[in-house]
Amino acid sequence: MSTSENSTAKPHHFLAYMYRLKHIERWSLMRNTDKENVAEHTFHVAMTTHMLCTIANEVFHKKVDSGQAVALALFHDATEVFTGDIPTPVKHHNSRLLNNFREIEQLAAERLVGMIPAELQRVYSPLIDPQGDHELRSYVKAADLLDAYVKCISELAAGNREFEIAKRQTEQKLKQLDMPEVHYFLTALAPSFNMTLDEISLSDEEEHAEDPMS
Repeated sequence: MSTSENSTAKPHHFLAYMYRLKHIERWSLMRNTDKENVAEHTFHVAMTTHMLCTIANEVFHKKVDSGQAVALALFHDATEVFTGDIPTPVKHHNSRLLNNFREIEQLAAERLVGMIPAELQRVYSPLIDPQGDHELRSYVKAADLLDAYVKCISELAAGNREFEIAKRQTEQKLKQLDMPEVHYFLTALAPSFNMTLDEISLSDEEEHAEDPMS
């Protein structure tokens, strides 16, 4: 029997589990005006990772593999299908709790990889395992924090003060990254998230009116 025949002998549940990320809510301890699930967050992080890598390559003339970075972003929270989205204050309550969570996360990653057909595991294992690819994962980490920042300013713009402290803490973490790509993002792209749709549309119309070539 061929390898491919062996793989189809029984179902592999990996993708079925990944599709269930849409049922896992984020920010569960906080009052939200706009609820968000892990699948939505994953899309945002993947898109932002691509943007950060593009900024790195086109603006700062680096050589960053944006495709591989986006692949890492697509699976950066894959283990949450088993662990759920643990609120940051709970996860970081003390070092013992954080270490225990990291161990659980590693076990969840191993379980997920085991649900992938054997001949595909070589490709997916490095994407799901939280270790390795430090440089590329730094872009995913930055994108993850930027998505949290965008969430905070969006909630605050809607009048939800629940996210005031989270915004300050996220800003501090972003500053500590000391990445020029992040600074570029915050300067050129992030301010729009603090605007209403009408404000964005009006601003866009004004820009076109000022440009005689538009």
